[in-house]
Amino acid sequence: MLAETEIHPLFYGAPATTEFKKLRKRIVRYTREAIGQYGMIGSEARAPGAPPERWLVCLSGGKDSYTLLAVLYELKWRGLLPVELLACNLDQGQPGFPATVLPEFLEKMGVPHRIEYQDTYSIVMDKVPQGRTFCALCSRLRRGNLYRIAREEGCSAVVLGHHRDDILETFFMNLFHGGRLATMPPKLLNEEGDLFVYRPLAHVAEADCEKFAKAMDYPIIPCDLCGSQDGLQRQQVKQILDGWEKNSPGRRQIMFRSLMNARPSHLLDPNLFDFTALSRSAGSGDVAGGDC
Repeated sequence: MLAETEIHPLFYGAPATTEFKKLRKRIVRYTREAIGQYGMIGSEARAPGAPPERWLVCLSGGKDSYTLLAVLYELKWRGLLPVELLACNLDQGQPGFPATVLPEFLEKMGVPHRIEYQDTYSIVMDKVPQGRTFCALCSRLRRGNLYRIAREEGCSAVVLGHHRDDILETFFMNLFHGGRLATMPPKLLNEEGDLFVYRPLAHVAEADCEKFAKAMDYPIIPCDLCGSQDGLQRQQVKQILDGWEKNSPGRRQIMFRSLMNARPSHLLDPNLFDFTALSRSAGSGDVAGGDC
């Protein structure tokens, strides 16, 4: 086992079991794969002598954001992530929120950070009718503040802890309730065009994040604002996916791979594929596709 002086403080006390080492290696591999596959490190940052990019790493205190922070520091520690990292927690003024947990943790770990207080909770409670879910408005307010903070701190990207299961659940939410084929992309340019939004855990399973954060004994803070509401669309979709996974283990990963293997010619969107331009000619056409 490595001495503590040879690893980042975020990994002090890491279990020495083979199972945990495999888990850690898998999460790091998938994260590195996503960063490379979706071009999260610009060519400018790779140029010799170029100043490093700065990423605003959003930390909610949940298992996913702790895993995100740790794996990014692991990659940086290995020299595989040439960026500066600034952890950020947005305290949204929820009653009972343990405001000292994250600052104390980040200080102890020696992680550069910014804690921002903005009472979006009162706005959400005032604007959302009774019985409606808070997620949409809460998310918009949170994202607006994070964009502002990123600009103030000179960051080029806002980095979020959404994992594979979040992406898959969002796809089915859009399919069932939004009438569109869309999900959270691993890399997104904001509407203003001045900031990227990255999701480096895009290929990582939620179960792995949970196992990792639990094994490291990070101080998890639950989200009691939306978590206290029953019947959320995301919870319903999650239950459906859990049922499919139970009946056919590995189903989630198969469905996720399909999001990386889209065939516009076999869908129905004329804006993605020019069906009117198709013409008959000998030897052409998709025989394998057929009418299945």
